[in-house]
Amino acid sequence: MIDVHAHFIPPAVLDWVRQHADALDARWEQRDPSKAPFLTVGGKWSFELKPAFHDADLFLADQQRAGVRHSLVSPVPQLFLYDAHPALTTELARLYNNELAAWCEEQADRLSGLATLPLNVPEDAAAELSRARERGMLGAIIGPGCGDRLLSDPSFAPLWETADRLEAVLFLHPLLSQDPRLRRPQMPNLIGVLWETTVSLADLILSGLLDRYPRVKLLVAHGGGFLPYQIGRLDQGYQVWPAVRSALDSPPSACLRRLWFDSVVWTRQSLQLLLDLVGPERVAPGSDYPFDLSVWPPIGEGARGAETLLGRAP
Repeated sequence: MIDVHAHFIPPAVLDWVRQHADALDARWEQRDPSKAPFLTVGGKWSFELKPAFHDADLFLADQQRAGVRHSLVSPVPQLFLYDAHPALTTELARLYNNELAAWCEEQADRLSGLATLPLNVPEDAAAELSRARERGMLGAIIGPGCGDRLLSDPSFAPLWETADRLEAVLFLHPLLSQDPRLRRPQMPNLIGVLWETTVSLADLILSGLLDRYPRVKLLVAHGGGFLPYQIGRLDQGYQVWPAVRSALDSPPSACLRRLWFDSVVWTRQSLQLLLDLVGPERVAPGSDYPFDLSVWPPIGEGARGAETLLGRAP
């Protein structure tokens, strides 16, 4: 089995974060003696820094025990640093990508890697994507936008043009929603991240951007958020509203079938709906390991999607 959604933090990256803790507002807190310390960067999205995030031997041992033959490993979204000074974002991205690329090269049979990009400077993001591809990485993990700009914003054209030219994988992964209504404990994580994916993916489809860059391999986290399960509403809007139809070459549901989705939807009923909607060649097993809400080991249905996305047999 191939896992297309897993995260890792090379130890050198954590050392860099400690060295720049003041500039990043990075804090380590021992909240529970039975757990690992929690890491918070920029005052957002604390998470337990479990050993599996940064212990390579433990990561690979867990991978083997779970029956995962190969993992597509991504940086953690907490360290995208889109809100930091661009020089810091770019410096960490280069270090993170160098370290992750070296580990994947060392464990080539078991790992492939995605880069993180300084999305706060799109031209630098495009350059870093090119550099990462030269290092053997398959593409990059990106958030749903940067600040108030969604990914269809014209400022991101250099990134899309580069990704299209390189036929790179872009893994659309959510960040925490800043919706002030999500105040109950863990609601930003339980539904806010899925909402961020929904907004970003709907924007990408309705903008017609996917038609302009058809060679980008867009992989979407958490089964596409909420969008696949209400795609009929977008199709109806396409039928009745010329303003929706004018930007698209085909209905929104047809656009979905040109993307890839991980299987991190937690129930087999939801996974079956996704498989029925986009086809088994567009759904790849994913886990979100080692975060608390991971599906571990990955749900295996849809493994054909791993081959079409990565060129590897499940």
